[in-house]
Amino acid sequence: MKKTLLVLSLIIFGILLDACSSSVIRRDRYGRKSIRGRGSQKFVSSGIRKKVALLTFFNEAPYGGQDLGITATEELGREMSRTREFLVDPMVKKIFGSSKEIYAGGGSKLVQLSRKAKISGINFVVFGRVLDARIREKTDEIGLVRQTKSYTESKVEVRIFDVNSNKEIFTDVIKGYADDSSYRFFRADRESRLDYRRQLLRYAVKVAVRKVIPKILKVSSKLDWVGRVAKIIGSKIYVNAGRKSGVNVGDILKVMTEGAEIFDPETGALIGVSKGEIKGTVEVIDYFGPDGAIGILHSGGSVLEGDFVQLY
Repeated sequence: MKKTLLVLSLIIFGILLDACSSSVIRRDRYGRKSIRGRGSQKFVSSGIRKKVALLTFFNEAPYGGQDLGITATEELGREMSRTREFLVDPMVKKIFGSSKEIYAGGGSKLVQLSRKAKISGINFVVFGRVLDARIREKTDEIGLVRQTKSYTESKVEVRIFDVNSNKEIFTDVIKGYADDSSYRFFRADRESRLDYRRQLLRYAVKVAVRKVIPKILKVSSKLDWVGRVAKIIGSKIYVNAGRKSGVNVGDILKVMTEGAEIFDPETGALIGVSKGEIKGTVEVIDYFGPDGAIGILHSGGSVLEGDFVQLY
């Protein structure tokens, strides 16, 4: 009887110990939870969302005007939000201005303002332009109601600047196509024809933008998620990312110092930013505001306001 009670006690103790250890969520620095099973270790997305500054695109094509730049920006923001991997912050883009300003400055403005963006919680900046957008039409020559075939093509350039490494890490030109056949009265008014062409140009730009989303996801998956210690009150540490960003109660965050900028001794050009030093870890215990988390010191010490945090 005593032996049976001892065995039961050990089983219950093991269950309680396992429950306590599982209350702390372990994820890699990219935001993936580890799943251990037979064979190898696997990872799945845990929903951590990187904050993005999306700058307004501009149009260099002879057709469509700035409307196509706005169309590209809105469609890209909509598609990125739909992935549930990003938080597109509409306010932080004011730090950098528009894509046109970035191109005009040769990208130096991004480097100059990267620290300010990092303090605001931005992980990377997306900017770009519409390089080309055009329509070719073929219309029947006979008849009151004529069939018109339209062939539309667009080229959109998308670039990504990583705020944490302080350098551009992605650039690509994507083509979008849209073909359409319609029957129209030969004497259709000019405004209707212009509106029809505008809609086709917009659609071709949207097609191009949608094609770049998988590439952005792939690039983003290799970047560290970074947050920041916003405030310390007593024993509570307030972080500028919470429920909306996908930070979970139970997450362990490592507290990092800011990395140092490394310059080429010969040319003086910025090579990149070194990794910061680990000062300690913080355990998330609660949320505050629309997207903030409250933590307590888990290990280490000397945590200061302005320190950066990453998933442990």
